[in-house]
Amino acid sequence: MYTFSSRLKIASIVMMIVGALGLGYGFITMPTSVEEAKAMVASHDDGHGGSHGEGTHANTDSHGEHDASHDEHLLHQLQNKPWAALYVAAFFFFMIALGTLAFYAVQRASQAGWSPLLFRVMEGISAYLVPGGIIVFVILVLSVMHMNHLFVWMDADVVAHDKLLQGKAGYLDPVFFLIRAAIFLGGWILYREYSRKLSIKQDESNDNSSFKLNFKISAAFLVFYLISESMMSWDWIMSVDPHWFSTLFGWYVFASMFVSGITVIAMVTIYLKSKNYLPDVNDSHIHDLAKFMFGISIFWTYLWFSQFMLIWYSNIPEEVTYFVTRIEDYKLPFFGMVVMNFVFPFLILMNSDYKRINWFVIMAGIVILAGHYVDIFNMIMPATVGDQWYIGIPEIGAILFFAGFFIFWVFRALGTVPLQPKRNPFIEESRHFHY
Repeated sequence: MYTFSSRLKIASIVMMIVGALGLGYGFITMPTSVEEAKAMVASHDDGHGGSHGEGTHANTDSHGEHDASHDEHLLHQLQNKPWAALYVAAFFFFMIALGTLAFYAVQRASQAGWSPLLFRVMEGISAYLVPGGIIVFVILVLSVMHMNHLFVWMDADVVAHDKLLQGKAGYLDPVFFLIRAAIFLGGWILYREYSRKLSIKQDESNDNSSFKLNFKISAAFLVFYLISESMMSWDWIMSVDPHWFSTLFGWYVFASMFVSGITVIAMVTIYLKSKNYLPDVNDSHIHDLAKFMFGISIFWTYLWFSQFMLIWYSNIPEEVTYFVTRIEDYKLPFFGMVVMNFVFPFLILMNSDYKRINWFVIMAGIVILAGHYVDIFNMIMPATVGDQWYIGIPEIGAILFFAGFFIFWVFRALGTVPLQPKRNPFIEESRHFHY
């Protein structure tokens, strides 16, 4: 039985406290008027020796109406900063749990022989789906209640003057939006809890009935997952840019969450093995996890390039604007994530021998996770805060809070049952797995 170490517990709690203070600072210092917003921008520009060009026509009568609209837009962008920081971090750690659940379901449905020793690790990580999903849902509810401006299509005044949004009003309806979110979360959490129950029940069973039922529900769940994950990516991420769409977007987000989940599985497994809690896990198990980290990173890159290249080549205004905005205002994070998510893991994990070196896998994993956080950052920030972005106290605070909460919840869940399944039909194959 795994024992949640006091050091890890204290570290995670400290991270949550520091992170909460950082987020609180972001909300407290959020501007409440146009004058405060313009003062914040001026202060930020003076501190960085540059200007975003705000207030250029502030004193010209001919542009008065335009400037009023522009100033209000600026206010909304700055008010969105702590909300966007909160949302990016909340979704990022939630997607790790969801990606882990998908990988777990694939192992169950394929009846893989190498991975049963890792099932308890996957079940522990996916336990975060419940609190993480609730937090994301609450943020979505607060958005519908107009507590923030993350989703511009939720503003009736904006929709009234936008023909394109009016055409999408049947789908982008706030109530329907929340109903879909509840169905997605309910389906994912229901599968996780029921599969976990069957997994534990199998250990005490005299036959394989629980294992067989788990196989069947996992296969069915994957169908639901592929549909719901795609719709979730449209709703929760792509709709922050409601004029833009990509038919590859569901797969793109899936690849990001899948590799992030596998990376965390590898990192948690290496940690537990270093503490002698997984004595039967060998270098071949770590090697296979690293292979998935490598392979899905390549898959993510293929999808990123396919989406970028096709839109760039066609040069259709309503499509290419998405990338123009990111290249102009987010050049470093936009191209930096490609290095972190493709170049770095490609060079580090290509060699088969390096996949068996724990510290190499951990190092690659840290960079991959940081890269996919930046990927989510690039998806959300341009539409919510525009060019008023920077990595500040709210962003760092959000990362610390959710990282601490994630660690606390996952390792607490790992300590509730033995870390090694007893009666899985493939447990001996997994124990003697050798690549």
